[in-house]
Amino acid sequence: MSGADHTADTGFGTVPDAAALTARLRVRRRDFDVDIELDVSAGETVAVMGRSGAGKSTLLGALAGLTPLDEGEISIDGRVLDRAPRLRTDPMHRGIVLLGQDARLFPHLTARENVAFGPRAAGVPASVARSAAEGWLERVGLPGAGDRRPSQLSGGEQQRVAVARALAAEPRVVLLDEPLVALDAVTASEIRAMLRERLAGVTTVAVTHDAVDAAALADRLVIVERGRVTQHGPVREVLATPATEVAAKIAGLERIVGVARGGAFERRGLRLESTDAASRAAAADDGASVAAVFRAADVRFGHGSRGVVSRLEPTPTGVRIVLDVGAAEVSPAEAVGMRPGDVVRWTVPPACLRFVPAS
Repeated sequence: MSGADHTADTGFGTVPDAAALTARLRVRRRDFDVDIELDVSAGETVAVMGRSGAGKSTLLGALAGLTPLDEGEISIDGRVLDRAPRLRTDPMHRGIVLLGQDARLFPHLTARENVAFGPRAAGVPASVARSAAEGWLERVGLPGAGDRRPSQLSGGEQQRVAVARALAAEPRVVLLDEPLVALDAVTASEIRAMLRERLAGVTTVAVTHDAVDAAALADRLVIVERGRVTQHGPVREVLATPATEVAAKIAGLERIVGVARGGAFERRGLRLESTDAASRAAAADDGASVAAVFRAADVRFGHGSRGVVSRLEPTPTGVRIVLDVGAAEVSPAEAVGMRPGDVVRWTVPPACLRFVPAS
C-alpha cells in the first residue's frame, strides 16, 4: 500500500505510509555546484556525511523547499514537487519536515500545543489534536510534560518535543540536520535511541558528522564531497571500505593509496601485507592501484618499513603521530622522545589491514 491517501493507525493518531523520495538536483553556489542524485526507498533511512561546506545542508534545503533548484527535479511517490525552473512547491505543502540542531519550539506555547500545532493548522479539531499530542509526547518519553513550556525543558527534552511535533504533522519524509550535535553525549545517546525507534518505517534523510549516528539510524550512507556523491552503499560497507580520504576520516580510518605487488601493498618503500582473503584478491593484479585501510591505533613501531615523523598531535586518548605516509595513534608514554623529522620503522599487523581497489 502506498500513496498520500493511505495512513496507518498508531494508537495516537495517524502516520502516512512511507513514501519514496527521488531527487535529481543542481544548486549553483559561488565556489561549486551541488549536483546530487538521491533515491530513498519508502521507509528507508539514508545518512548523508561529508566535510563542513560540502553541500549537505544545501541538499536538505532543496528537499525541504527552502532552497530553489537551478536544475533538476524532486518528487515523492511520483508526485513532482519541484521541477526547475518553473515548478516549486511551497515548504508547507510538500509533506516534508525538517528537524535541525535547534528545536525551534514556539516559546509561548506548551509542549502539548507545540505538538498539536501542525494538525491544528491542517484543520484537525483542537481537542483531537491535543489528545494526539499527549500520545506523541508519551511515545518520545515525555509523559505528563504537556503543560510545560520550552523554557521549562532541558535541551534534550526540547528535542524530544521537536521530534513529536515533526511526526504529529504526518510527514511523508523526515529530514534530520544534525539534531544531536548540540547535546551532551549521554543525552545524544538517549535521543538517538528514541529516533531509531520512532523513525522506523519513516522515509528519512539524515545529515550528520557522526558515524555513530549513521550506524545507529541509517540503512545506507552517502558521502558528499564538494557537491558530488563520491560513495554510497550500506553503512557498514562504506565505513569498512572507504573510497576516498574523506570517507576514511569519517570512518575513523587511515587510507593510503599505492600499488599491488605480489599480493601485497607497496608505496615509496612501504610494504604491507594482509591476511584477509578479499584484500589479497584486491592486490592480486600487479601494478593495480589499491588503497591500504587500517586503524591508526593498530600501527606498530620498531619494525617494518621506514617512515619520517611529520608532526605530533594530541588526541582525547593519546597522541597522533603523523608520518610522511600514514599515521599512528599511541599512548602519551609511547610518544615520549618522538620528534618531527625522526626516522622510525612501522607496520600494521596483517590481520588488521585491508586492501581495496583505489579509483
